[in-house]
Amino acid sequence: MSLVVGVGLRAGTPFAELQDLVTTALRELAGDVQLVVTITGKEHEPALQELVAQLGAELRTFSNEELAQQQVPTPSERVDQLKGTPSVAEAAVLATGAHLLVPKRQTPNATIAIGTLRAAGYNLRDREVVQRVIAERRDVRRGFLDVPVDDVTLGRVLEAAHRAPSVGLSQPWDFLVIRDLATRRKVHDLATAQRDAFAASLPEDRRAAFDGLKIEAILDTPLNLAVTCDPGRGGRHVLGRHADPRTTTFSAAIAIQNLWLAARAEGIGVGWVSFFEPGEVAAILDLPAHIELVGYLCVGYVEEFAPAPELVRSGWAKRRPLSWAIHHEEWGRRDTSIVDDARQATQNAVPAGGQRVRVVVGGHVDLQEADVLAVDLGAERPPADFGVLWRPARTPVEAVEFGVEIARDLALQGVGQLVVQLAENSERAEALARGLQVGASACGLTHSSA
Repeated sequence: MSLVVGVGLRAGTPFAELQDLVTTALRELAGDVQLVVTITGKEHEPALQELVAQLGAELRTFSNEELAQQQVPTPSERVDQLKGTPSVAEAAVLATGAHLLVPKRQTPNATIAIGTLRAAGYNLRDREVVQRVIAERRDVRRGFLDVPVDDVTLGRVLEAAHRAPSVGLSQPWDFLVIRDLATRRKVHDLATAQRDAFAASLPEDRRAAFDGLKIEAILDTPLNLAVTCDPGRGGRHVLGRHADPRTTTFSAAIAIQNLWLAARAEGIGVGWVSFFEPGEVAAILDLPAHIELVGYLCVGYVEEFAPAPELVRSGWAKRRPLSWAIHHEEWGRRDTSIVDDARQATQNAVPAGGQRVRVVVGGHVDLQEADVLAVDLGAERPPADFGVLWRPARTPVEAVEFGVEIARDLALQGVGQLVVQLAENSERAEALARGLQVGASACGLTHSSA
């Protein structure tokens, strides 16, 4: 590990005294001293200069004011009176951001403390670049240019994908590069059929909005990439996979995110197409039976990267605030109550337009109508159906929170009118219905009871 030695010393302190103090403390630790730190004004002391040279370390100083801001474990009133800080050695260690390993030790003329440095982060400019490429990544479907992506550039993008972390270093992914137009036309036909099927499932007002969205660029880009996953790669004893086999698929998804970010840095747009059955695409690509398709990507240079995702710009959906997603120690413990937050937001709610949804809480419901959404409160998970939300609330309070969350999430997906229908007479069902109404009011949705 990388160590930092904090030093406080009187003028004229003998080097031997300081050396013995530091050497004794370092015997207890394994690591190399990277920094020696002290208070400004002591950097020219001969004993300190000799110690820095012997250790081959860097010398850094902090002002009285900087040291006084540190919360030290063993403060000294005398040092505080003399220097304006309750400590020099310990405070200097903490001022570097290090974790204190060896608290203050002292001799008649010197004081030391030792800490371990954290791994170095990037400088501000590099951090801003990392954040920028993440913020500017887009799922691109429009504006592709008729410009080929050369093999060297594509190689850099795929190398970034291949550096992704994977469970047990199994690297379950493969990348199938597809340039052949005939193959891409077959995949495009599958996506078109699924688009039509999805459009037919939508309520009329939502279908009108969907008609204006472009869902793929399979034929508009110079190449497509199929990212696959081999669930058994690495054999029987892949580290970390035995308890949760899904980690293999997660690994392939992380590789796609790496690819996406690297492509953005190269000025290359990527669009993920999910409007088809994976098995049908696998048949077109003649994938082996044991290989699973995880992602199908359209890749190419673009005219521009939009300032916001297309679904946001079109009004189809909005981003969920980070504060909604952060819980502390246990589920539901947020910085503020989700219900109180929703009630406070009611004061600034803007009436929303858009689609109408009838939410049926509890009981059985006919899902043939496109605008119906059922909420199942049962303890057993129901069969998979996107028309049914499973919310097994453990308490009425949690049921209210689930109701608020459902209403807010629907608002983000363009819902403007909420009709709440209670199909189960229970305390939890009534609580969830109340939460739906609170959440609807907070988001400016028109709401009523059926």
